[in-house]
Amino acid sequence: MSVAICLLLYGAVVCVLAPRLLPNLTRGGAAPGAAVAVWLIVLTSVLASWTGAAVALAVHTARTWNRPDPLAVAACLAEVRSAATGQSGPAMQIGLAAATVVLSAVVVALASRIGRFVIRARVRTRRHAQSARIIGRRVAGVDGLVVDAPQKMAYCLGGRPGTVVITSAAVAALERPQLDAVLAHERAHLAGRHHLLLTATRALAASLPRIRLFTVAHAEIARLLEMCADDTAARRHGPASLLAAIVALAGADPIPATALGATTIGLCERVTRLADPDTTAGRLRARLLMAAFTGVVVAAPVLTVWAASSGFTACGPFTA
Repeated sequence: MSVAICLLLYGAVVCVLAPRLLPNLTRGGAAPGAAVAVWLIVLTSVLASWTGAAVALAVHTARTWNRPDPLAVAACLAEVRSAATGQSGPAMQIGLAAATVVLSAVVVALASRIGRFVIRARVRTRRHAQSARIIGRRVAGVDGLVVDAPQKMAYCLGGRPGTVVITSAAVAALERPQLDAVLAHERAHLAGRHHLLLTATRALAASLPRIRLFTVAHAEIARLLEMCADDTAARRHGPASLLAAIVALAGADPIPATALGATTIGLCERVTRLADPDTTAGRLRARLLMAAFTGVVVAAPVLTVWAASSGFTACGPFTA
């Protein structure tokens, strides 16, 4: 019981503090790949704490169903101890059973909702890619499908195989080095499976829109993944060519929701870091700070479970 309560408290604390603290560490994009990993660890830890709490509560209820023990709750809630005496044992067990059912139902419903969102997103992406292959055309020297359109856009669509789409207006607006940099940016998204990460974070944000952690995490991860693709393209074709391409395509119409594009997310931060890259010392400092944050996030639930199972949680001793 103490394990379940403390895991839920841990998840609540992370949901409140992480969206306030973590963007300050990752906003500059000094180490975008490491920053994405930190955000994913935070999200995973919260989801795991909720699931662990549901399992711990179910196990506790099953083990104590035939021997009601109101003091298990009183370990964390002293007020309950005075109220849960005498004939209140069975009522307490019924309450624990109800709480177990509710928490388990919430976890299952969340997983189901996320699964349906991911399936719908994959269907939309597949249909969009099929349409692009029908109306697009291959052009010599362009590693992607060229679609005739007046809008200047370049984006990629995940799938098997992944598809890079660029409009004829974008091809006309870019010089050869700039075009190569944009295409390399989109290919980096596909090679890194960035669309899978964004689909997952978008599903969490859409399923839990009132929990700020998930909406902030989706926005930050989307921006950081663009920076990761920027770094790959800049290493191959130079930051100057990529910067010029971003500026040339800036202000384009929004790309499809299921696509990843080079000129739609975090333009100001990306232009700044391409024009004025971080120093080696700055990148090292950012990695150390994120490593420290990650250590706290990972260690906290482990120590919580260990302490609670040992009977010495902050809530008080666990009475078996």
